[in-house]
Order: sequence, then C-alpha cells, then structure tokens
Amino acid sequence: MTEPAQPLRPDARRTEGVHPAHTNLDTLSTLELAQTLTSDHEVAVQAARQAAPQLARAADAALPRLERGGRLLYAGAGTSGRLGVLDASELPPTFSWPPERALAVIAGGERAIRHAAEGAEDDEAAGAQALHALAPTPDDVLIAVAASGTTPWVLGAVREAQRLGALTVGLSNNPDTPLLALTDCPVLLDTGPELISGSTRLKAGTAQKIALNTLSSTLMVRLGKVYGNLMVDLRAGNAKLEGRALRLVMHATGASETAARAALQEAGGQVKLAVVCLRLGVGVPEAQRRLEAAGGHARAALGEA
Repeated sequence: MTEPAQPLRPDARRTEGVHPAHTNLDTLSTLELAQTLTSDHEVAVQAARQAAPQLARAADAALPRLERGGRLLYAGAGTSGRLGVLDASELPPTFSWPPERALAVIAGGERAIRHAAEGAEDDEAAGAQALHALAPTPDDVLIAVAASGTTPWVLGAVREAQRLGALTVGLSNNPDTPLLALTDCPVLLDTGPELISGSTRLKAGTAQKIALNTLSSTLMVRLGKVYGNLMVDLRAGNAKLEGRALRLVMHATGASETAARAALQEAGGQVKLAVVCLRLGVGVPEAQRRLEAAGGHARAALGEA
C-alpha cells in the first residue's frame, strides 16, 4: 500500500518566496517590465552596502594569507558559480594577479559555465572532491557563494577547505543558513524574494557580483595593486589596454607622451615600474629594488607612505 505523500513544508528561504509586489508582472508593457526589473536591483545595492562591514572583516582575515603567497579559491553552483569564475578570471588582466592564484570550481565542472547542470549541486561529496583537487593550504582563501545558503555541493567544498585549514568566506542571500553558520567569515546579502519567483540570477546575483567585486578589489588595493585610484598593475594585452597603460603613466607622473612611452618600454610594459622610474628619476633596476623593498606598494616605494 502506497503511503500518502507528506505535505510540502513552507520554504523558509526568502529567495524562494513569491514577491508580494507586481504579481501582474506578465501583464506589464515592455517599458514597464524594464523599469520594474531594473528598479528591483536597487535592493541588491542596499544589501551589498549593508554587508560592507562583513566584507571588510573577510578582507582583513584574507590579506595576511595572500601576502604569504596564498590563493583565492571560489566555489559555487549555477549563477553563483559562474560569478565566482568571472571574478577569478578578471583578476589577472586587471591586477596582474597570477592566474594560478585565482582558481574557481563550479558544480558540474567547466561545462556548467555555459550549460546548466542543476542536479550537480545536490552532491556534497562532489563539492568536497572538487575543492580537494585544488589542494588547499592554510594560506588559501575559499570564497563560497550560494544564494540559498543551503547548496550541498558548496557546503561540501567549504567543509573540505576547512578540514585542510583554509580560510572560508561564505556569501548567502538568506539569513540563518548553513553556509553562513559554517564559514569563518559569513557575508549576508539579504535581497529577499525575486520579482520572478526563485530566479536568483536577478538581484541576488547582482548583490553577489557587487560583493565579489568589492572583496577582491579591496584585497588588490591592500596588496599594492593600485596607486591612488590608478590601475598600475594592469596587464596590457591589447591595443586598448596599451593606450590605457600609457595614459596611466602620464597621469601619475605628469610626463609627456614620449617620455611615458619610453619609460614603459624600458619597464617591459609595467605601469607601476615606469611610474617609479619617472617619479624618482631612476633606472629600472633601482625602481625594481625600491618596489621589492616596499612589498610592491608604489606609494611606499615613492616615499609617500
């Protein structure tokens, strides 16, 4: 005899709730839809702003590990996983951060970056295995992202990272979730129900993107990858970025285009090195020595710290 199905329990996760406003979303005009959906992302900005102290705490905890040579590791499923991949992939060209020190894993593997693999997120052991394959150390930092805060694959990755001594940061869009309880540095991005119910690629994902940008950019600034607000460690890999590098050197030093171009060429395209050369009137070897002594911080190398 078949037992009667158990009644479905209410889902306590706010991201799974039905938004009380705009229940007639499908009747709106195209312009009204665009206005409504864009306006709802303001909640994401507010949630990220409220999480700033938690993000600062995570950055302070991560910084000494990265200064010792640790890596930034990312783990997530679905949209959250793809955002982790995005953040990791943007650090090398923006800040000359070594690619081998920004690694992301996603539930379902690399194929899941372009093709949905929803079922993969339920496998906690697979998450642990994916993280284990990165061989985390106590100097590494895992940034685990899950809108629900309950994704088994992500929790498995966190538990494995902690078992091996890595620092864990957890980003969740729901309060009081296992991810926030488990990680060393929990970050709540409380964005509430989505306008399209359960579609966390909307404002939940926007808040995650803001938080990831904020955390990694804060770390890069603290690591000396920025002078003032200038991107002095960028990797100029195309004509647009070569032009940007030249303009950065000119802006930071007041040098002419000719002088800046010559300094960049002598510095092998390294903006920070060219800036120190021009500002101090020294050659590349001396500028390199000063930067090394200053831990890569241009302001300290220039005697401005």
